[in-house]
Amino acid sequence: MPKMKSVSGAAKRFKRTANGFKHKQSFRSHILTKKPQKRKRQLRNMQQIAPSDKALIRRMLPYI
Repeated sequence: MPKMKSVSGAAKRFKRTANGFKHKQSFRSHILTKKPQKRKRQLRNMQQIAPSDKALIRRMLPYI
């Protein structure tokens, strides 16, 4: 049986943790001048994936 390929776009976006996966938040790449400092600071951290999305990401990243 051949190896399964990972979805390369998903491999760039999600990192494995002990409890699941983490991802960078959106709305942090451009047009930052009109966003308050508090909002930009809260978007800085990586977030955990929702439990409902774990199965989908596991299927996209079979060996991670």
